[in-house]
Amino acid sequence: MGSAEEDYNFVFKVVLIGESGVGKTNLLSRFTRNEFNHDSRTTIGVEFSTRTILVGDAAVKAQIWDTAGLERYRAITSAYYRGAVGALVVFDITKHQTYDVVDRWLKELYDHAEASIVVMLVGNKTDLAQAREVPMEEAKMFADNNGLLFVETSALDSTNVEEAFETILKEIFYKVQKQKQRSSQSNTVSLASENPASTAPVQAERRPCCVAL
Repeated sequence: MGSAEEDYNFVFKVVLIGESGVGKTNLLSRFTRNEFNHDSRTTIGVEFSTRTILVGDAAVKAQIWDTAGLERYRAITSAYYRGAVGALVVFDITKHQTYDVVDRWLKELYDHAEASIVVMLVGNKTDLAQAREVPMEEAKMFADNNGLLFVETSALDSTNVEEAFETILKEIFYKVQKQKQRSSQSNTVSLASENPASTAPVQAERRPCCVAL
């Protein structure tokens, strides 16, 4: 019997985007390894980690990709977004300029990812609330107006980190389930119309797969 990390029903690719220094790497390490590095270096290129969680009765393996926020490492863009079904757009609540460029990150995301991608806006570093420059109400309103999920987190003290990743993974899972139901209904109609005499059951896909929304 394999470990829980090896036994899964779905693989979802989720990308972390946002300016350099907003805490993307520590959000990733906090969620996947429950670690925080005070001396975290700037990400060069792309790194990713995985973690498997249960959503209902299904084991969902999150493949979370962390990319450099610095402009000089941005040549990998299209490959980075390919196959992603979720994205966390991260800003630092203590640096308004990291919030001001969220629009640009969203444009880049929608230019390269599927239109159906599930997106969450994440205001990180709530442990530095005394230095806050971005009001939570302002960011929440922006998220609501743009159809984004929203949460504030602290990778340092773990506040809402689990909630952020679990919420987006559940949202992706439910979206996939709805698509499967629609697809199943569509297949039933077409199979019946093409071959009314056929009584062979349609076998469900059992192997784990990366899901494109």
